[in-house]
Amino acid sequence: MSELQTFYVIRHGETSWSLSGQHTGRSDIPLTPKGEQQARNLGEHLRTISFAKVLMSPRSRAQRTCELAGLSGTATIDADLAECDYGDYEGLRTADILQNNPHWNLWTDGSPNGESPQQISARADRVFESLRGLEGNIALFSHGHFSCALATRWIGLPIENAQHFVLDPAAFGVLGFVERHETIAAIRHWNISSEGI
Repeated sequence: MSELQTFYVIRHGETSWSLSGQHTGRSDIPLTPKGEQQARNLGEHLRTISFAKVLMSPRSRAQRTCELAGLSGTATIDADLAECDYGDYEGLRTADILQNNPHWNLWTDGSPNGESPQQISARADRVFESLRGLEGNIALFSHGHFSCALATRWIGLPIENAQHFVLDPAAFGVLGFVERHETIAAIRHWNISSEGI
């Protein structure tokens, strides 16, 4: 009997910009000391799971989280797991953006000179398409907003629904299928904190 796919969608640990609420897309901001400890805490749980494949974002904060969690030995980089491209809004906080653009929403508007919601959605779909046919547990080390895009698209919702998901630093979610109804995609767990493990 084949083993169903189960995706562990993992956000990197805390950075100075995640702490301040600054949008961090292309910028390569390192983990804080707390973020490094969060990643080690994640490892205490994730190392007990057998992964058929481990993929990580090209950003160093996700790669370092993967390394400190003890899973980098077999990990490969997938450019599609990078955070959303915030374009002109890179480094800004939502509160700053809303002062000049009070109705802005990443999931309906995208970012000027960055990605559109449709581009983000297509990228999330590509991640799953590239893993079609692979069985077992798959770890995806990514970022806050893009992880929410993955969850949204896994269950077949339009990308604007990603605004209803939150994934904290060094937290993870589990995407799989409804028990005893293996054709229905489901969010099995979400926003499991490394600090609560």
